[in-house]
Amino acid sequence: MSTLITDPDVIADQERYVKLTREYKELDQLMNLRSRYVDCLNAISEAKDLLIAEQDPDMKEMAREQLSENEDLQPKLEEEIKIALVPKDPEDAKNVQMEIRAGTGGDEAALFAGDLFNMYKKYCDSKGWSVAITSVSEGAVGGFKEIDFAVSGDNVYGTLKYESGVHRVQRVPATETQGRMHTSAATVAVLPEADKFEVNINEGDIKWDTFRSSGAGGQNVNKVESGVRLRYPWRNPNTGEVEEILIECTETRDQPKNKERALARLRTFIYDREHQKYVDDIASRRKSLVSTGDRSAKIRTYNFPQGRVTDHRIGFTIYDLQGFLSGDIQPMIDALTVAENAERMKEAEL
Repeated sequence: MSTLITDPDVIADQERYVKLTREYKELDQLMNLRSRYVDCLNAISEAKDLLIAEQDPDMKEMAREQLSENEDLQPKLEEEIKIALVPKDPEDAKNVQMEIRAGTGGDEAALFAGDLFNMYKKYCDSKGWSVAITSVSEGAVGGFKEIDFAVSGDNVYGTLKYESGVHRVQRVPATETQGRMHTSAATVAVLPEADKFEVNINEGDIKWDTFRSSGAGGQNVNKVESGVRLRYPWRNPNTGEVEEILIECTETRDQPKNKERALARLRTFIYDREHQKYVDDIASRRKSLVSTGDRSAKIRTYNFPQGRVTDHRIGFTIYDLQGFLSGDIQPMIDALTVAENAERMKEAEL
């Protein structure tokens, strides 16, 4: 495998190269687990032999410690190996396009959408991932009516896929003058970013417009037509109907870069729509699937009076709402990952 991925002919075939590189990485992780497991079993065997043959009390004590430590480690490694042997979602290693939309709740929903974006931005920063905003529509009193952004890094979709769905907030809004509790919502979509070879786009059918950007960037961003807008006629493979896809990108002051990002969003949009049947098939097999399925489903509530965040798919609650909104969402993602892995292992009968 390591010889294959350095072969010039393989490197020239990007589709094959990407697939082989991902497979190599997965096999390498599995071989590392195997090596750790073999070392653990050998350490247990050596410790038992020492306890029988050794007369020195200090050596016996060291052997007991070694035996205890590795007997505790063995079942943990076996569990890791079981999970590693379950077929992975081929999308997990991909970067993502994320969309946050203010839902019911007016200005408060826009403020909450802003809170969610800041939460994800801080989490991504803590992971060393890069975040690039592609499109923004700001709320009247702050926050966002909608915001689209790309996240790049290691295993991004495999980590953030659990965030797709409706997020609900219960609090007294800053816009409320009489102190009444409001319930608002925002929708989060996490889409795996499609590689160029995974989607067939006829670029000759794309209609491009340019316009002057507004928002972040100061006065200079308004002086040139750096914003781009594309329209693309796409035939839905399920219905046969042609629909126009409209995408705008105002990420940078560089028009070519905005065009490149708009094309990436177009590929991701088409890939997502064309793979929805695959997603639905998985969801129908796994009743407790948490990573895909109906994106209109309410998945999480952020309750300010009680200072808690509850994920309704697994009934998991964290009583540190402020910490959570500050980007400390890893414990929730870990709990969702455990639930997902348990379902995958059950499906694979491991």
